[in-house]
Parts: sequence; C-alpha cells; structure tokens
Amino acid sequence: MYPIKFQNLFFDKVWGGGDFYGYKETLPNLSVGESWEVSCHENGMSIVDNGEHKGKTLGQLINELGHKLIGTKISKNNFPLLIKIISAKDKLSVQVHPDNDYASKFENSLGKTEAWYILDCEKNAELIIGTKDCLKEDFKLAIEENNLEPYLNKVKVKKGDMYFIKSGLVHAILGNTLILEIQQNSDITYRVYDYGRDRELHVDRALEVIDFNLISNKLTGLTVFNENYTKTYLCICEYFVIERYEITDIYEENSDEERFYTLFVLDGIGQIEYNEGTLEIGKGDSIFIPASLGKYKVKGKINFIKSYVPNFLKTINEILENCVCN
Repeated sequence: MYPIKFQNLFFDKVWGGGDFYGYKETLPNLSVGESWEVSCHENGMSIVDNGEHKGKTLGQLINELGHKLIGTKISKNNFPLLIKIISAKDKLSVQVHPDNDYASKFENSLGKTEAWYILDCEKNAELIIGTKDCLKEDFKLAIEENNLEPYLNKVKVKKGDMYFIKSGLVHAILGNTLILEIQQNSDITYRVYDYGRDRELHVDRALEVIDFNLISNKLTGLTVFNENYTKTYLCICEYFVIERYEITDIYEENSDEERFYTLFVLDGIGQIEYNEGTLEIGKGDSIFIPASLGKYKVKGKINFIKSYVPNFLKTINEILENCVCN
C-alpha cells in the first residue's frame, strides 16, 4: 500500500472559470467549474495517477483491495465521500439537497450533506446560507413572483472560512470564490432559482426538502497545539470529520484500519514518508491514505485539510483530552 494521488476530473459549468489552485495551466478550457479530487461515483470516477496501480479507477481498486484500501468500517458497495474543488467565477443556482430518506425514495441515491472551506475569494465575496423571515408559503410565492432575494440569508466570506451545509439548507456561491467541498457521495441538486439561465429547475422537490428552520454559522473549530504542528477540528458530523493541520516540521501518525483518510494540501511543499518510500506533495494535491498504509510521516512546512468518516467516540475523546477552544 502507498499514498495515492488521483487524476483531476474536470467538469465544465456555466458559472465556472478561474484558477484551480495551481492547475490553471492544465485546464482543458476556461469554463471548468469543478475538479472532482476523490470520487467513486457513476458521474465521475477517480483514476490513480501514481505507483503500481496507475491507470486504475477507484472502483477497481476497491474491488481488488477491499477493506485494506478503504477500511473495515467502510462499505465496499457504498463509498461514502466525494471531495471537490469548486471554482465559481459567476453565481451558482440557489439550490438545496435532499437528505438520505428522501434521496433514497425518489433518486435511488444517498442524500447530500456537505461542508465548504474557502480556499480563496475576492474581497466582499458572499455566500447564500439559508433563508430568513419566511415560511414555505412565502418562499413559494417569492419564486413565482421572481422576488426571492429578500428571503435569502447572505454572508460575507474570506479565505479560511468554513460553513456546514446540511441537507435541507438553501445555499449558493455568489461568484469569485474557490471552495474545497467535502460531501456525501451524491450528485443530487434541486435548483430553486438560476438567475435567468436556461437550465432545469426543481422547485416542487426543492420545496419538499427545504428546512426553513435551518441556519449555519461560520465554523471556528477547536485547536490542538503541538510542538511541530497545530490541528484544528473544523467540522464533525455523522458523515465526515474535517481537520486542518499546520505543519512546521513533522507530523506522524498511523493509518486507521477502520477507515481511509483524504488529505488536501492548502499550501507549502513537503513529503509523505511511509514504509515503502516517499511521496512529494505540494499545494493543490489531494492524497488518499489507505486504511492499511501503516505508519506515515508528513514532513515539511505545509498545511493541509484531512477528512474521513468518523468514529465518534474516538474523535470526541481526542477533543476532550487535548483541545483548547479558538
């Protein structure tokens, strides 16, 4: 086993464009809006870009290696996460995602809860996070009258901010923003409003799944301070844990036989040293840490986001033992 890098899966979007965290020179065109970094979904399957398994899909690897790759607590038939970079030059549609129950019944899919980490954005960039001052009837009428803006909760964002987007929460990116999205392995979106673009809307289903009581505030996290690194728990939910690491020299840990990890390099350069070799890593890289990798070290002056499917008891115990609030 070794740390795996995947090829970027680029998708054109009407709202896409701009830099992809250092990938601009490799983009097939300037309308690319998403890069699927780690994916085992029918709409986009990651392909290994390094080592002896180069050229194989993540699905093929799971079939070949099973729990040695993904972990004993992860289903081989339902890969749980999808990691994306979103480069939004223009506004995304105002949208909502269903929960597991609704998506299973009507879409034969998982639901979609996600989290957004702001990699970069222009000054005064904004997101739509939830609704305000309305009930379902008000919102429906506003859609019909093309007067939705008063009922949309807008927040200004900056680099390093993070928001939790639970299924049922109305949301949108309002352009000029680069985002790392960690989400359930689902591609179900119900568009409520699309700024006059000629794309399908899904108002009826959206109104069935929107929770008008949901709100989401910026996540500040809980931080552990160590001699050579800091570790911040940014988001913990039933579907994923998201942590930010700031390494000044070296970070060492064992892989978890129960679950895989994914790492996304925010900035800096370094290496991952493991039993069989060394992998050079840098800004914009996504790395898959197999469950059976064993002991590994991240060395260098480097910052990254780590995500994984949680073991709640283990995570909470770590927080209680080590964390100090920001």
